[in-house]
Amino acid sequence: MVDAALVISSPRRRARQLVLAILALAVCWPPAAVAFPPYRSTDAETAGAGVLELRLGLARVQRRDSVSRRSAPLTRTNFGIGPNWEVISEFEYSADEHTMAEGALGFKWARLANGLGRGVETLLLVPVRSDQSGVGLESQFLTTIKRPRWQLHFNVGGFYDPRGTETERGWRASALAEFPRARFRPGLELFVKDIRSQAPRVQAGLGMIKQFELLELRAGIHAGLSSQAPDVEASLWLAWRWQIAGD
Repeated sequence: MVDAALVISSPRRRARQLVLAILALAVCWPPAAVAFPPYRSTDAETAGAGVLELRLGLARVQRRDSVSRRSAPLTRTNFGIGPNWEVISEFEYSADEHTMAEGALGFKWARLANGLGRGVETLLLVPVRSDQSGVGLESQFLTTIKRPRWQLHFNVGGFYDPRGTETERGWRASALAEFPRARFRPGLELFVKDIRSQAPRVQAGLGMIKQFELLELRAGIHAGLSSQAPDVEASLWLAWRWQIAGD
């Protein structure tokens, strides 16, 4: 006979078991196979039907004129709907100000065939603090060219952000070259963001995506090439991938 105490768990115990199960999945599931933190660029591909991708930013540090700004944690979550769609969420917490710093919700449509991918990504820039109001919009066109030893990703689009004390509008563009190897993928990126009435923000950087058996490690460092950009920006991420629906 099975002891009833072993069958009937308290709500607290069940909650603890659920948390432990989630953590076990996070540690033991195979790593994600696509980018794109630590880059600003994204690819013209989606997560895949029923696939949930989680990227957890352990830290991002921006340094300008001997002053550092820290963000942690950061999250990027994608869930694939069918072969060509995914829904996206992005959130960032400011470790220096002890408050939410950024939030976005949106979607991506993309199709990759014969090594050439095209797509569109659109995000709603949502208010995450009481001093923010309004909802912004950012949308960009995506192109990916894939070859066995290299990949190129191009993004270009515009944005409108009324959440702060001053409304920001302008355009952004980026180019990313990756060089996949067996379990190591280095990359080079150029990123430009131009806010109307301000000097453009230009950054160039190096990134690395390293696959381990239980997780994926991503790291990047970017240097500012204009007065509007941070002198140096660095970030460190972990990534996982779950097939939670379908095949």
